Amino acid sequence: MQTTISAEIEFTVEFYDVDSMEIVYHGNYIKYFEKARCALLNKIGYDYLAMKDSGWAFPVTGISARYISSLSFQDRVRARAILTEYENCIRIKYELYNAKTGQLCTKGESTQMAIDMAAGESRIVCPAIFTDKVEALLRQADEAAK
Repeated sequence: MQTTISAEIEFTVEFYDVDSMEIVYHGNYIKYFEKARCALLNKIGYDYLAMKDSGWAFPVTGISARYISSLSFQDRVRARAILTEYENCIRIKYELYNAKTGQLCTKGESTQMAIDMAAGESRIVCPAIFTDKVEALLRQADEAAK
């Protein structure tokens, strides 16, 4: 059975994301992770609006980035998000590549915790509305691979 779900997007580095040397400002790599995370959540079928509508929030409780190579103004970026944990929290690994050269530029990880909005309390497991969607997608991918 497939054990991970991933999503990829491509975009161009915009002028407002770079410094005076036309290099992406380090904080914007986290924004790029978020773009990939949104694509992954959309693929799962449980984006931020669906979370809100179902009474759950998933704030980021940890994030890290490892900068390997710079991205520059007008570079084409391929951003990949890989779901690595979904039962106790949402943990996602990220890879940002220069789409033209294929070079890995940045990698990182984020962790998000489930918050029951009605109770105003954190949970140590993710709600079934999320885990069921992940497991259905994993089964679907497994069946397609057969």
